Amino acid sequence: MESIITYHAKEVSPHAVLENAEELYAGGFFCCEAVMKSIRDAFQADVPESVIAMSSGMSIGAGRSGCMCGALNGGILALGMFFGRTTPDGPKDPKVNALMALSKELHDWFREANAKHAACCRVLTRGFEMAEGEHKKQCIAFTGLCAGKVAEILCRELGVKNVDAEPIQGLEAPFLPPVHEVKAV
Repeated sequence: MESIITYHAKEVSPHAVLENAEELYAGGFFCCEAVMKSIRDAFQADVPESVIAMSSGMSIGAGRSGCMCGALNGGILALGMFFGRTTPDGPKDPKVNALMALSKELHDWFREANAKHAACCRVLTRGFEMAEGEHKKQCIAFTGLCAGKVAEILCRELGVKNVDAEPIQGLEAPFLPPVHEVKAV
């Protein structure tokens, strides 16, 4: 697929992108921002840093609304950064339909990879204390998964060499919220 932006990467490690996105989230970015920054940097995309800011409101299920997972939102935004359109060419435009197919591929993969078979932030985080313990670990993992998978898709579609021998693997088991003991009265 032809990119609408200039990028300079000749080879990329999706596993390194995964790890970088996890570090960015742990270091203070939200999920969506971490995915955008890790992809922008790994592919040496010739776009301003403001694309990261553009993604800020999509975090935590779109402005803390709990809708679609912010890491998944970031992945879809990153795909659009490379393959989106800038002209109103209607719903049959092959360019937008190709991007939608890639977005669906990422969505469907993520639903399986997160071991909860969901894409909704509210469902994925049910029972967790926000931004603490297992919740934070889960969101860091989801951020890495989405960034890594987007890097794989971009390598394939752009013809950039994927230097990893193994594909990005999903979680073996879901993260579970802590069990709170109920005290007898």
